[in-house]
Amino acid sequence: MNKSELVAAVAAKAGISKVDAKKAVDAFVATVGETLKKGDKVALVGFGTFSVAKRAARQGINPATKAKITIPAKKSAKFKAGAELNGAL
Repeated sequence: MNKSELVAAVAAKAGISKVDAKKAVDAFVATVGETLKKGDKVALVGFGTFSVAKRAARQGINPATKAKITIPAKKSAKFKAGAELNGAL
């Protein structure tokens, strides 16, 4: 499912226009992104938790040249599904 399909599904389930559903989806995505940038997490009971994972720097190998390279540390977004969501699958 892509974003436009999600907007259409939200509009149909909530009984609202696609324009309003797009605003809601965009607001949700923006709010989660802003919260993760601050280093906080977003927990939706029954659905799951969005959080920030820190990955340490590590050594890697360039597959083309076989030379060792250093892969820098970084932060990435992480999602852990809740029990109800896992149970529904």
